[in-house]
Amino acid sequence: MILIFLVKGILFCITINKNTMEKYIHKIIATLFLLLSLNTYASALSDDAIQRGINETCTSYLSQIEKSYNLNGLNITFAHPESPSLLPSLHISSQKYNNGSSIFSATLTPDGDYCYLSTVLVTSVNNQSCSEISQLKLGVNPELQVSSYAEGDFTIITPKDNSYQIILTTQGETSCSMTETRMVWPGR
Repeated sequence: MILIFLVKGILFCITINKNTMEKYIHKIIATLFLLLSLNTYASALSDDAIQRGINETCTSYLSQIEKSYNLNGLNITFAHPESPSLLPSLHISSQKYNNGSSIFSATLTPDGDYCYLSTVLVTSVNNQSCSEISQLKLGVNPELQVSSYAEGDFTIITPKDNSYQIILTTQGETSCSMTETRMVWPGR
């Protein structure tokens, strides 16, 4: 019985057009690459930090920021190969949207039970001008300080507490890049 199925399978393969077989092979290979790439997307920045042995306090900060920014793109982590819990580490996440893309970067610097943290989030928006984005931000928080430079090509937005700064850079009539920077000093 098994021999009959084996012979039928061989005959079937012989009768299949070579191009059709190549299409199946390409689909199988594409599916394998897709499945393998999902591991890269599935891993969170804080998970990478834990696996690499990054300082526990720094990893906790990274996890909180990861949740607040809703980071779930392609992630890369750089850490010292021999002393990752004692030396600075760099964590990057890149995401693509239907109207642009963003790149997040965090540098974690451990200091005993403390951690210094600096972040940069660059977002490119293809369907809104910097002026529109600035007005939206002011609508949410009218106390923001807004300064324009170079005939409106650059706008700096700063809250009263100076906890972050956003630089809007004009990239044409209907596109803008936003660079948000933050620095967090020691804390537990």
